[in-house]
Parts: sequence; structure tokens; C-alpha cells
Amino acid sequence: MRKLLILPILLVLIFMSSAFVISEGQQGIVMQFSKVKRDAEGLPVAYPPGLHFKVPFIDSVRSMDARIQTLDDQADRFVTSEKKDLIIDSYVKWQIDDLAVYFLATGGNKMQAEALLKRKINNGLRSEIGSHTIKEIVSGKRGEVMETSLKRMARSSELGIRVVDVRIKKINLPNEVSSSVYKRMRAERLAVAKEHRSQGQEQSEVIRANIDRKVSIMLAQANKESLEIRGSGDAESSQIYGDAYSKAPEFFSFLRSMQAYQKSFTNKDDVMVLSPDSDFFKYMNSTK
Repeated sequence: MRKLLILPILLVLIFMSSAFVISEGQQGIVMQFSKVKRDAEGLPVAYPPGLHFKVPFIDSVRSMDARIQTLDDQADRFVTSEKKDLIIDSYVKWQIDDLAVYFLATGGNKMQAEALLKRKINNGLRSEIGSHTIKEIVSGKRGEVMETSLKRMARSSELGIRVVDVRIKKINLPNEVSSSVYKRMRAERLAVAKEHRSQGQEQSEVIRANIDRKVSIMLAQANKESLEIRGSGDAESSQIYGDAYSKAPEFFSFLRSMQAYQKSFTNKDDVMVLSPDSDFFKYMNSTK
């Protein structure tokens, strides 16, 4: 009876130890005596997601993430063809291409794989950036640099990795260089602003001088016209006065005397000592 019970248990244990499941998004390889299990053609066997079987107690399974991974590490310093330093922040999209090669090269360790890949990518970027100037990298040839780097490292056969994409996120100058560049830019902008201010001041002085000149000319012209009008009026007034006086000289003599009397006696405190037969009183003494 016991033997009948032991046999199913053994069968279940054998089944459980021989069956293995590869999760979605992963692939697996089977290690047999520390070697990657290969097919009849000598190629490594990669197990897709699903249920699979192996030789129990002999084979071991290593599953690895087969999805596209992102390597986004700290920015690195690169040197351009002008021997100028740049701090470039980039990221890499990569995927396992050959499980057996990947496992042998990295031991299936993702951190080690990314460290090796980062070194290879940086060497490729360093070569590309070293053949271009800062202006080319920052402007139109930035895409060309990334495209060339991607083509060069699209397949890293020695790591079993396929590089899907290489992108430059940000390009900066080193802090010590940025400081001097900002100071130079500030000095240049201040010089340009000073030049603009001096030009504006010069134009302001020219405009003010032109306006002052025009105002002086206008005032002189107006004063001239005023004097001419006043002179013409005075002449016309004198002409009218002369014509009127010639027609009635006695009347105008009398009128002027009355005006003189009025102006002479405006104040009660005024005192005048004159002879009664003076011409000043001729119209007062006249009986006519």
C-alpha cells in the first residue's frame, strides 16, 4: 500500500522538478552541467513565455527580462574636435538579442550588462563627438551624431545585446566654462546696450537741437511779423492822427490841454506853482 502511495508522489515531484514556467516579457535558457543547452544544430535554445520541461535535478533554468530596457545614467564629459569639453546627458534603449551570449558575457546580471554597454556606448559617442565641433553638435548635426552612433552600436554581438535607440537629452558646458561664457555674454550684452544708449543719446541731442532751432526760427519770425504789424499800425495811427489834426488843429490843441490837466491833477496832494498867464492855463483864462 505504501509503495502505491510513494509512486504517485514521486511522479508528482518529478513532474514539478521537470516543468518550469517562463513569465510574460521574459525568456529563459536551460543550463546543463553549467553549460547552455543547445539544439541539434548547436544553437542555444531560448525558451519563450509559457510552460516548458527540463531534465529534473540536472538542468537549471535562468530567466531574463527580454523587454526593451532603458539605460539612463549620469551625464559624461566629452571632447569635441575643437578640444572643447561638453557635458552630454544621453540615454540608450537596449534589448537582449542572444540569451546565451548575454548570459556568458554578463552572468545574466542587468547591472553588469548596463555597465559594459555604457562603456561601449560612451566610446562610440566619444568617437563621434570628437569628430564634430560644438556648433555642429548643438545645431543641425545632432541627429546625425545620434544616428551614426546607433548604426555603429545597433548590435553588440559580444554582449548579446541589440541597441534599439541612442538619444542625446541635454548638452551643457562644464560649470567652469559656463561661468566664463556667461560673463563674456553679459559683458557683450552690456557693451551692446551701452552702444545703443549712446546712439540714442546722440539722436536725442540731434532731435532736441533741431527742435530748438526750429522754435528759435519760429519765434524770430513771429517777432518780426509782430514788429512789422505794430509798425504798420503805428504808422497808420500817426497818419490818421495827422490827418485829423490838420483838419481841426485848435480842437486837438484844446483836447491835449484837457488831457494834460487830467493827468496833472489826479492826486489831491499834487501842488503846482505856475504863473496865471502861463500857456498851461491859456484855455482856462480864455473868454472865448
